[in-house]
Amino acid sequence: MAEFRLPANSRIVKGRHYPAANGASDVQRFVVYRYDPDSGKNPQMDTYEIDMSSCGPMVLDALIKIKNEIDPTLTFRRSCREGICGSCAMNIDGSNTLACTMPISQVRGDIKIYPLPHMPVVKDLVPDLTNFYAQYASIKPWLQTRTPAPPDSERLQSKTDQERIDEPSACILCACCSTSCPSYWWNSDRYLGPAALLAAYRWLVDSRDEATGERLDDLEDPFRLYRCHTIMNCSQACPKGLNPARAIAETKKMLVERRH
Repeated sequence: MAEFRLPANSRIVKGRHYPAANGASDVQRFVVYRYDPDSGKNPQMDTYEIDMSSCGPMVLDALIKIKNEIDPTLTFRRSCREGICGSCAMNIDGSNTLACTMPISQVRGDIKIYPLPHMPVVKDLVPDLTNFYAQYASIKPWLQTRTPAPPDSERLQSKTDQERIDEPSACILCACCSTSCPSYWWNSDRYLGPAALLAAYRWLVDSRDEATGERLDDLEDPFRLYRCHTIMNCSQACPKGLNPARAIAETKKMLVERRH
């Protein structure tokens, strides 16, 4: 189970129980983290019993059913339902993942659902991603060039060069990787984390970008990059199958090669 950042001087307590309707034949229990900072109360775990005969197959389907039919106060993010937007990232059965692509059938017993670990909670399953997005913005995630653009075409690159940015470009900024990283848990004020560093690598290896030196200068810091200890949780947690740890290692290698 990942470690969670609880509000100061608080503990998780047992919450409310919502039983399934009489006659339900296929019941699944969902134990969901509930916390409203404005209430002044401790976080609690509410239990919802869902009749799966009238519910979709994914965890997000169950959460939507809970909100629509049982408890409208339950708060969570969701949008695309296709594993593209990253909005419904949360901790399910001890792993960071997307609720919309997590089959209920893959979990045995009660399904425990928490917000992403070790981040301030806005409400219930909604983490505060302000710092996460600020770190992403800090790596300047856009093409930087000095030479004028071709007058009658785009800035072109070879197929081989394009393939180098395929994987890091597929990041959906769900924060599953960064919030699975113990180094990020304890140093998120200074360590950029796997997601931002994967994005930085995407621009470092883009053959069209002309700010490689400046980008490496910005990363050469005891905390921003080198707080990574190759724990590999990030690569295991990524719901898109990306490998932030490898990107970080390649970035460190680029810095070493530059010195020589």
